Amino acid sequence: MRMQYLMIALALTAGMATAQKAKSNKEIEAVNAIATAQTPDDRINAVENLLSKYKDTEFKAIALSQAAQAAQAKGDQIAGINYANRAIEADKNNYQALIVLGQLSVQGVREFDLDKDEKLARATKASNDALTALKSAQKPNPKLSDDQWNGIRKDYEASAHETLGLVASVQKKYDVAVAEYKIALEDAPDATTMVRLASAYDDSGKYDDATALLDKVAASTAPDAVKKVALSEKQRAEKMKAAKK
Repeated sequence: MRMQYLMIALALTAGMATAQKAKSNKEIEAVNAIATAQTPDDRINAVENLLSKYKDTEFKAIALSQAAQAAQAKGDQIAGINYANRAIEADKNNYQALIVLGQLSVQGVREFDLDKDEKLARATKASNDALTALKSAQKPNPKLSDDQWNGIRKDYEASAHETLGLVASVQKKYDVAVAEYKIALEDAPDATTMVRLASAYDDSGKYDDATALLDKVAASTAPDAVKKVALSEKQRAEKMKAAKK
């Protein structure tokens, strides 16, 4: 599943440097509480606890990015954007927060929304800034092997490209959307991205390409919910193709 590496990397980041950067054992405990939190609410509470007690903590950006993802996981778009922005203020190269900001900014945007252009511009900038930051990003934890870090980075990059694909889809720039989704799939294969690519194929009139891709999703080990969406998209492709005859 896309973003599985995000939680792994953040947990490792929180756990690996506390002894080097934390100013006390109590601060180490507060940082570790974020990494070991079992629910999104627990993680957010742990972040708030750290920041309230250690306002100058060197883990501010890391903690806020975890809070942003926790808010995203519980479906709180406004809080997620707020935490992501705060994380980026603390560290403009925080690619985790930039990716979350991009995802949440494009989430739910519709063609005739009055603030559509603002949200899409924010999503585009955040995603491109994340890709730039990732080019020079170092391992968040020296315990990671090169292969592990490469996999994590590719997953981040895939998520950024997927967001750019979503932006292009809303803008009806379907060729651009197709290109971005393809890059995302090259970096990290994901069934949901495949369905989104198929939708972009349909919108650009490439119904056979869409159907072939959706058949792959149906035959995969993707969750039933994703397969259900894939089936619906395949039916749309068939209807659109029939209407062209």
